[in-house]
Amino acid sequence: MTDLKLAQSFSMMALNGQSSIHMTTVKKVALRSMAAAVILEVYLDSGFTEAEDKLTLHKDIRDASHPTLYREAVIQSLIHKKDGAQGDLRWWLKRASNLSNKKLKKFEHAMSDSLKELSLLEEIPGLLGCDLYYDSAGVEMKDYRSNIDAYTRVSENIRAEILEDGFVTDEIICMLWLLRESGCMHDFFSRSELEKVNARMNELYQSALLAKALFPIQIHHGIELGIKQFLHLKTRFVKTSIGSTINFFFPMLERSKAVFIETEAWFSNPNQRLNDVITRLESYGHEVKVIEKGSFSTIKIDNLVYDAMPHYVMMKVPIQGVRLMPKRPL
Repeated sequence: MTDLKLAQSFSMMALNGQSSIHMTTVKKVALRSMAAAVILEVYLDSGFTEAEDKLTLHKDIRDASHPTLYREAVIQSLIHKKDGAQGDLRWWLKRASNLSNKKLKKFEHAMSDSLKELSLLEEIPGLLGCDLYYDSAGVEMKDYRSNIDAYTRVSENIRAEILEDGFVTDEIICMLWLLRESGCMHDFFSRSELEKVNARMNELYQSALLAKALFPIQIHHGIELGIKQFLHLKTRFVKTSIGSTINFFFPMLERSKAVFIETEAWFSNPNQRLNDVITRLESYGHEVKVIEKGSFSTIKIDNLVYDAMPHYVMMKVPIQGVRLMPKRPL
């Protein structure tokens, strides 16, 4: 898909738009899936010896004199040199996804540093910091932003392989599982496309050995994901035996935020309002692309798409502005 390793590609998708300062619940879900991606990356790189359904990590990976730091942050947390850690794929993925908060934070820094060195990730003022209330209170917000071109290439490659008929690589099979477990499927596929994704994943479950082993495994934590209201969508899409384990249809990770930005002129026309908003966003370091202009405009901010709607809030006097609402694929 790219020259990046699996864990780096997935992490670039999962960290985009996340707070770089705070350990939010949604970022914790992303980090757990990123740690699991490290195990899958080693697995795809033939880093395990398999015997009787047990995977044993190769000694040269465990004892590497110059290890990849983000791999080391996960692997060294899972093994003890004396016990010869081994288990099936489920066992390794579960252990990786259950790292402590302290170890998750160490892993986050290792992975983000890796991506920053490749100019694939940066920290910018958080979008929520543009909000009237946060801006006036002087609250510091910092978010991760993935390189826009690289983010687009990776996401389009995933979409192409899964939505078009043809061969699906093991890396894409892993990516689909990771997107499912992190709750990120809705960021890349529309509601109608998700039915195609569901069907394709069931085809892969029947025909691909990796999918057969991987797709039934669930690593997400019910309490962490349960904070999002997604259950009302569940029965609409779960249609098949493997589909009953595919809870990727729900917006579990709200990485994008609803933001209110005040505008200069009370009677500004739609173009003036939109220009005021763009000026504010760009002053905070965000990259803005107008997709559709009108009374209700659609704009892409960094890697995410928003509807920009006229709005006002009541304080001592009414304040006119624009409410940015996350726009999901239809």
